[in-house]
Amino acid sequence: MNNILLLNTETPNEKSIHIASRVKARRLELNLTQEGLANRAGIKFATYRRFEQTGEISLRGLLQIAFALNALSDFDALFAQKQYQTLDDVLNEQSGNRKRGKKNE
Repeated sequence: MNNILLLNTETPNEKSIHIASRVKARRLELNLTQEGLANRAGIKFATYRRFEQTGEISLRGLLQIAFALNALSDFDALFAQKQYQTLDDVLNEQSGNRKRGKKNE
């Protein structure tokens, strides 16, 4: 059993809804309508409306929205920082040992 403590307890669904609410807040700060932002992003209005309501959208659609909101660079940090599973992983990284993925059990 993995003894790593997970600090993020949000589910993917909760996270997508949280992101949608932040996009909505940014849209309102810029005094844009849903239709206006959808047009700027080059996506269908119904797609954008569904995103705000449910958090569901394609990655490409989300990137287009981020571009329209001048927030595309916010994605640069996604998966950029290495995540260590154990202290041995940290020590192996420091010693220069090559690490490979483990087979599924």
